[in-house]
Amino acid sequence: MSISKEEKDVIIQKFKTHENDSGSVEVQVALTTYRINLLSEHFKKFVKDHHSRRGLLKMVSKRRHLLDYLKGKDEVRYKSLIKALELRK
Repeated sequence: MSISKEEKDVIIQKFKTHENDSGSVEVQVALTTYRINLLSEHFKKFVKDHHSRRGLLKMVSKRRHLLDYLKGKDEVRYKSLIKALELRK
């Protein structure tokens, strides 16, 4: 359920804000969203995996905090990230 180096590099390339970026808010949210999506698929098969579900809830909370931070700093970047990741409808 971890992200391979190739998948991680693709996500970083897509969401980086400058040439050497690997830890901006956009990249962190994108990587966390990818991991959340992987775990969501996992739970469709393994419904009773409550230990991993706790990790999922922690990741969702981390993503929420990062998005709140970004919204407070720059709402345009926030809205473009939400749109790119298709988090809201």
